[in-house]
Amino acid sequence: MANEREKIIRYYRASGDADLAAKLLDTAEAALRYHKYKITDFLDPYGYTIAETIAAHFERLQLDANGGYVSAERVKASFTDEDFMGDVDYGIGAIRMEFDPRYYQLSHRDVLGALTGLGLKREIIGDIIMLPDGCQVVIDSSMIPFVLQNLDKIGAAPAKSILLPLEELVAKEERIKEIRTTVASMRLDVIAAAGFGVSRSKMASDIAADKLKVNWQEAKNSAQNVKQGDIISMRGRGRVEISEIIGQTKKGRTSVILKRFL
Repeated sequence: MANEREKIIRYYRASGDADLAAKLLDTAEAALRYHKYKITDFLDPYGYTIAETIAAHFERLQLDANGGYVSAERVKASFTDEDFMGDVDYGIGAIRMEFDPRYYQLSHRDVLGALTGLGLKREIIGDIIMLPDGCQVVIDSSMIPFVLQNLDKIGAAPAKSILLPLEELVAKEERIKEIRTTVASMRLDVIAAAGFGVSRSKMASDIAADKLKVNWQEAKNSAQNVKQGDIISMRGRGRVEISEIIGQTKKGRTSVILKRFL
């Protein structure tokens, strides 16, 4: 298995994810060593694909996930030995944060900043679901008492934090705008500019400033090619999915359908 381990780490080293792959391998191997289960930190969808790759290399290992509610984007993965017959505790809880929307317009980024400002690492925070009068935060249950005691402000807004049972979580309601357009190429800057409704030069600047990710990985550069099914996320602007590539027009442009998640 040592050779397989090195092969996996080497594969993810090219994308800069060797440390995460090694950490997940350690977790998987511990589950098998003790014939029990081990839980990861919260993973984004790309991180979970790494967990899937690792699980596929262990015959006795079962993989599952939990993000606190159905359709969660950030989840904890569980590596479970097939002989383990008990219940898996993911250690997930939730907090509701309330503030006055009449005076403060807060975003996902503001809430995440308030949490990391307390010294919390991103890996222990799950989805942040914005609501008209506040937000819901899925988080590692061990950190809930600390947050309840210490978080009383989000940005400049006074905020109240209360414990929220997982069954009362309101799932994220996403609005989707379908964009049908033609583009000169499938370059990242071209597609992202069309999806987010900005100029190509502005998008190139945003890519250079590391504001974009493709499939939850840092964008390489403006010339990076994207394909059907790829998801482009932009800090503070949401996500765009390349839903369908229809084909070439008579003028040699590519006809595409994009989905903008607002």
